[in-house]
Amino acid sequence: MLKCRTVWKKLAPLARDSSTLSRQSVRRAGLTNGSAVRVPATHMSSGSAGGGGENKLYVLLVGAACLGGGIYAYRTVKGDQQRYMERMAEISSRPHKAASQKTTIPSQSEPPAVEATETEAVPEPKLQAALSPEEPSPPAPDAEAAAPCESAEPLPADSSPASPSVPSHAPYLLIGGGTASFAAARSIRARDPGARVLIVTEESDLPYMRPPLSKELWFSDDPGVTETLRFKQWNGKERSIYFQPLSFYIHPEEFNSAENGGVAVLTGKKVIHMDVRGNKVKLDDDTEISYDKCLIATGGMPRNLQAIERAGEDVTKRTTLFRKIDDFKSLDKVSRSISSITIIGGGFLGSELACALGRRSTESGLEVIQMFPEKGNMGKVLPEYLSNWTTEKVKKEGVKIISEALVKSVNYKDDKLEIQLKDGRLVKTDHIVAAVGLEPNCDLAKSAGLEVDSDFGGFRVNAELQARSNIWVAGDAACFYDIRLGRRRVEHHDHAVVSGRLAGENMTGASKPYWHQSMFWSDLGPDVGYEAIGIVDSSLPTVGVFAKATAKDTPKAATEKSGTGIRSESETEDTAVSPVASSTPAPAVEQHKDGYGKGVIFYLRDKVVVGIILWNVFNRMPIARKIIKDGEEHADLNEVAKLFNIHED
Repeated sequence: MLKCRTVWKKLAPLARDSSTLSRQSVRRAGLTNGSAVRVPATHMSSGSAGGGGENKLYVLLVGAACLGGGIYAYRTVKGDQQRYMERMAEISSRPHKAASQKTTIPSQSEPPAVEATETEAVPEPKLQAALSPEEPSPPAPDAEAAAPCESAEPLPADSSPASPSVPSHAPYLLIGGGTASFAAARSIRARDPGARVLIVTEESDLPYMRPPLSKELWFSDDPGVTETLRFKQWNGKERSIYFQPLSFYIHPEEFNSAENGGVAVLTGKKVIHMDVRGNKVKLDDDTEISYDKCLIATGGMPRNLQAIERAGEDVTKRTTLFRKIDDFKSLDKVSRSISSITIIGGGFLGSELACALGRRSTESGLEVIQMFPEKGNMGKVLPEYLSNWTTEKVKKEGVKIISEALVKSVNYKDDKLEIQLKDGRLVKTDHIVAAVGLEPNCDLAKSAGLEVDSDFGGFRVNAELQARSNIWVAGDAACFYDIRLGRRRVEHHDHAVVSGRLAGENMTGASKPYWHQSMFWSDLGPDVGYEAIGIVDSSLPTVGVFAKATAKDTPKAATEKSGTGIRSESETEDTAVSPVASSTPAPAVEQHKDGYGKGVIFYLRDKVVVGIILWNVFNRMPIARKIIKDGEEHADLNEVAKLFNIHED
């Protein structure tokens, strides 16, 4: 139609001129003949005189223009109708596309709140009419211009985005969803209240505490503990294994729009590549996220025995590498459906799980076996006399101990796992728990160009836990330099908390050195537990000072007094300034008695205390921390033991 109007505007002056010229010619002819001639005002002359050729040309042009305009109008209307039909068909197919996407994509997120609101605002009858397969009536030629654009159109009620929205940029990016990452996130938010922090974790769970997985959760009387993941501390108080509830976090889709910032957790995603020059990472789904500051807190993976790895699928699927919530749930289920379970490993984790399952064995008849290459439980940590005492304690919990056991091979035969030891002994069992240590996760070192320590493993960092510009490392994966004890790598909850907190502060510009001496603890049930700090290695010379224990010298009593089951939560970086020693005389060092109620074990290197274990002595860690920090030689460690008041009832 627009072309017709354009043609008409160009031809109108010609038509008027031609008509005027024709009338004038007729008048001249009439006057010449002596008679008047009436010329109809509404007709144009077609005679041969006075411009008849131009009239024919005019008629031809007008006819062609009208014909072209008619064809254009027809095609426009037909095209509008076709586009309308295609639009309706596309809208009606969206529910089917969304359904197919839900079956192929494992993790789906709900539509944003704005989209949901818009969908609810659409009247249901109109939505059904739009999706009707019947052919709609053709719209007016200009209906397309009045229709809303596609982005403004509300989605069907049952549609959802194809995948969760992943922020393309994070001012603070934390790789790993463990304790160190959570501590860093809280520290960043404390110093920068409006900060946006994104945590990327391979696990499907929000950040949680790992210690209860091998301790309190096993002693819960709640049959649904594997689902609730709530447990009672030794003091009777109940709490969740998660650091914070879901409401504490913001959704990843709201990451960029959150007015006051917040912490978002992207679960089920793994960072597989780091571009340190471009300040960005790539996920396992090829998504890229850029960052301003980045923390690597990837923790570690449980080690396995080579004999198990090369044994085949029948053995590996009957073996648990204990580390995560899913491992706890799986082992709990397995232990209720089999008759025998064997724990390989005599360290903290192996001994804790042995005691926990041993207590269950008294009720269910489950046979619990613990084997390790050392002579006694925690033989690499405790002095031999104390390791032997601990072994007897574990036996009393219903555990069968096989010491000095080196695994040669593992096979699956006659519905049983057969563990062949190098000395010829054969152990048959239904399930194996391999608790033989942790391997720091340093997969990103190659792509990021970061240095991994050849002796201790983990990313080498400076005093401020920094590996490179804008990259920090905390937790199990950090190999740091201790100004008192040299380069170290620590795998304990307290270290993850404090190193994560310090890394978070430094990411906001604090520039603080890591001088903290982290502690760790282990409980063999509610009655026996210990706390340790520094280098505790049974190959070092040790001096133990013990006293008679009372009812208050147990982990249960300690948590009743402190109000927390995670004892390092009451820890601070402060050390005791002037501890008050007990006036009670100290007895001689008791290293060869059968009973070790409570006491202090000092670990020496070049006559200087480098490690301390507080055996059933709690809430004295600041004193131990100060002793190691001072780095002095002590002529009489009995006098030093007085600082812990172990001889007071």
